[in-house]
Amino acid sequence: MGTPAARWLLVTTVLGSGMALLDGTVVNVALPSIARDLDADVAGLQWTVNAYMLTLSAFLLVGGSLGDRHGRRRIFTFGVAWFTAASLLCALAWSKEVLIAARALQGVGGALLTPGSLALIQSSFHPDDRGRAVGIWSGVSGLAAALGPVVGGWLVGSLGWRWVFLINLPVGALILLVARKVEERRSREDGGALDWPGALLAVVGLGGITFALIGAGSERTAGAGATWARALVGGAALMGFLVRERLAHHPMLPLGLFRSRNFSIANAVTLFAYAALNGLIFFLVLFLQVVAGRSPLQAGLVLLPTSVIMLALAPWAGSLTSRHGARLLMAGGCGLAAVATLWLSALGPSPSMMGEVLPAITLFSFGLVFVAIPVTVTVLAAASEQSAGIASGVNNAIARTAGLLAVAALPLAAGLAGRDALANLAASFPRALRICAVLFVIAAVLSLFLARKPEPDDPPGH
Repeated sequence: MGTPAARWLLVTTVLGSGMALLDGTVVNVALPSIARDLDADVAGLQWTVNAYMLTLSAFLLVGGSLGDRHGRRRIFTFGVAWFTAASLLCALAWSKEVLIAARALQGVGGALLTPGSLALIQSSFHPDDRGRAVGIWSGVSGLAAALGPVVGGWLVGSLGWRWVFLINLPVGALILLVARKVEERRSREDGGALDWPGALLAVVGLGGITFALIGAGSERTAGAGATWARALVGGAALMGFLVRERLAHHPMLPLGLFRSRNFSIANAVTLFAYAALNGLIFFLVLFLQVVAGRSPLQAGLVLLPTSVIMLALAPWAGSLTSRHGARLLMAGGCGLAAVATLWLSALGPSPSMMGEVLPAITLFSFGLVFVAIPVTVTVLAAASEQSAGIASGVNNAIARTAGLLAVAALPLAAGLAGRDALANLAASFPRALRICAVLFVIAAVLSLFLARKPEPDDPPGH
């Protein structure tokens, strides 16, 4: 820490991961404007979010493996260039189909750059400084995610939704410029051939399930037969993915990690909690603009307390987890998030931002900080030092997959379906948030099955 090389490395990785994180949150605020401009129904809006999440989830671990083999800086910068080019295509999209395809390409770029940013820090910094470097990376990158809805709201309200993607062009160019100052890093060990069959099975599996869920809620679906066919293809591909990962010599997803009780439970909590989180954000931002008549900027500002509280309390939450274990912290955090979500589900068509929305979001944020941080600490503590990187990657992939499935399934479950579904948003909103609250309760119950203390001596990857 403190050397010029360290500063250049942190600037490069923070900008790269921050760009990807910002794009993940900024698009939600732009959805109503995209719907009007490109004549998109709810299914089109779901795919605008999920096309990105689908390819990002499926290729996240492959991106990390490519960096280990061919150079982490090289793959990181390639991912930045890819992401920036796909952002330009998103901004130029003349139809919802083109926008969805461009978002899928963006997800591939995000999968190439996201693992590389943390891997560069992990492989470059002295062990004594690594924790501090990761903390800086986490905090400043999280700030980008926090500013995403605010920046997005301002851009959409003043310049139009296309600027949500155009903003990535100068940022991407700056990253490529400063990345030249970063030393190349690669793994000294040959990890074997890349698991391309596993990655393709994951894409087909997640894509099939997502297509079925979104198609089931669209008036233009070819019928129940086509929906079930997509679901069966997706389910078969996911089963094939598990078989492939079980038998492959160098799997993309090492199933041996799940022999750890804490690792398995923490990832199950991640699945339910992050599904609830992404579903809540998707519906809340739409509700505030479509039903409550708030501007994109106002809708974005509502989400700012979540990231501010996360940044302020993250070190304390991590320290508490290390001393006392994650069990009760995660259960309590999920419980608080469930209560806040039920509070939000009772919002009327003209809610008071200061008197109703912000207090509920603040309570939700306090709950979320005691879910997100303890989950990360538990996942890393449950893995050996050699498996820490892949353990973190698996947890990130599960969190992205949870968001993907939530945005696909929740509108259907809440009755938000059909071409004119947005007109029924006022009735669907409370149902959707009650489902999210149930998901948080399930996550709270699962948390109680964690061991009372972390498992520092259990190397599940061996």
